[in-house]
Amino acid sequence: MLMSICEHDPVLLTERPDLLIIADKGYISAELDTYLAERGVRLLRPSYRNRTPHPSQHLLKPIRQLIESVNDTLKGQLDLELHGARTPTGVGARIAQRILALTAAIWHNRHTGQPITRSLIAYDH
Repeated sequence: MLMSICEHDPVLLTERPDLLIIADKGYISAELDTYLAERGVRLLRPSYRNRTPHPSQHLLKPIRQLIESVNDTLKGQLDLELHGARTPTGVGARIAQRILALTAAIWHNRHTGQPITRSLIAYDH
């Protein structure tokens, strides 16, 4: 899939020299490694036990925690899986709506000194 995305929109790679893509273990294949290396793209992913760890592998754990936290917020607080849209445009609009609502709540909570800034509970009526 990643190679298809890169081929569909070649500007993704040509306008981003030394691009670093962070992925999980599912993105392991010699074909993918060759494809990305030929285009000057670096791929950072967890190593399998029988492979030499990448020098930057220690950076993956905090990034993964951040991604999981965002996903949990999108699924839990914002009910993203129950968006109710019927078209791709509708899905995009519903996602943007929810992220904008959370952003506004975080801004408001920070400016009013609330102890938990990422909470929408006070606005859930």
